[in-house]
Amino acid sequence: MSVPRAADFLFAGDIMLRRQFLLAFALMLTAAPALAQNAAQPGSIAAGQVIAEERCARCHAIAATGDSPFPEAPPFRELQKKYPIEQLAEALAEGIAVGHPDMPEFVLQPAEIEDFIAFLNSLQPPR
Repeated sequence: MSVPRAADFLFAGDIMLRRQFLLAFALMLTAAPALAQNAAQPGSIAAGQVIAEERCARCHAIAATGDSPFPEAPPFRELQKKYPIEQLAEALAEGIAVGHPDMPEFVLQPAEIEDFIAFLNSLQPPR
């Protein structure tokens, strides 16, 4: 009795089954680079914008133009003038308690921080 080999399964049997297997394998190979690229991106700008809209827009200008509704809250597009954006991650994880006098304290989860930082970076002028 011989032990079946992987090639026996691949090349034996119905031709339609082989075609389906090869098509699925080809799709997997073409999708792999796109999946890897998405996994390598540090955060979602769109998800970060949602966080800003839900938690920050009441006081801060969160767009590329416009004034903050609360005058003491800096527009997000100008944050890099006061803080290195990437260094805000630790404060966001621990809870920002002092931003402007009336700013509520809140804490973001690691994935939310990545998204929020990506959104903030998208507002900054090119260096």
